[in-house]
Amino acid sequence: MRSIKIGTRNSPLALWQAREVARNLQNNNYKTDITPIISTGDKNLTEPLYAMGITGVFTKDLDIALLNKEVDIAVHSLKDIPTQLPENIEIIAVLKRDFPQDVLVRKSTSKNKELHELKIATSSLRRRAFWAKHYPETEFCDIRGNVQTRLQKLEDQDFDATLFSLAAIERMGLSVDYEFLPMMISAPAQGVVAVCARADDHEIKSLFEEVNDRKTRICIEVERNFLRALEGGCTAPIGAFAEINEKDEVRFIGRLCSLDGKNCLEIDEIFSWNHHENFGEQLAQKILNDGGRELMQEIKLRLH
Repeated sequence: MRSIKIGTRNSPLALWQAREVARNLQNNNYKTDITPIISTGDKNLTEPLYAMGITGVFTKDLDIALLNKEVDIAVHSLKDIPTQLPENIEIIAVLKRDFPQDVLVRKSTSKNKELHELKIATSSLRRRAFWAKHYPETEFCDIRGNVQTRLQKLEDQDFDATLFSLAAIERMGLSVDYEFLPMMISAPAQGVVAVCARADDHEIKSLFEEVNDRKTRICIEVERNFLRALEGGCTAPIGAFAEINEKDEVRFIGRLCSLDGKNCLEIDEIFSWNHHENFGEQLAQKILNDGGRELMQEIKLRLH
């Protein structure tokens, strides 16, 4: 078998993820070759993501490399992958989810402030809205860049704290003080490393059958189907998190919020999973029928 060319963004976290996929392949005696590619989302660090035509901003350049056969697979943080994939590209495997949570990281001079007093830097509509739901007077500012860049901006610039995916901190092995935030619900598929390939590359797809984590796959498909059914191509403050037990019982928590966090629709359900039903879409329909359609229309008008 030829060496498998792994495409990845060139940030430290993305390279960690690519190496983790490479390690899984090497354990099965396959050779690998990591090819870093600079993504559009990494080139533009000034504009907030929601202003950049967000869909696929971190995945587009890797999609092109994949379709041009410059790489055999592309490795991503799954929460960055749009629910609508390009033609002839599919998610062929996910690694076991590790750290799905959002956490708060403060600058050293803001350690003693109450949560409602903090000036928060985040470019995520979801994180802003979910935070504002509880602390509506909060002042927000935008922040972009990889984990290390954002940590440096936290110390250098005029704000008190920022929010990270815990996976980013743990995978980088960073010695950073952080706080869990019970009021946050993760982005759909947060904390999951995904492998994409060309849909017609059956040789590559067959190699990843053993790598794919079944439980994670079930959960992220519920979460991503929920997202797809809600957003309809528009970005919005949406959280979704599913867990599955040994009996294939799933607990799902989902939330759709207005941009200012004042109007929130939530769902918390337990169900027995089977592969015939699209549970994510069913759960999204409950939200849509409960005022979600009007809320999504309002969000689209505000963002465009």
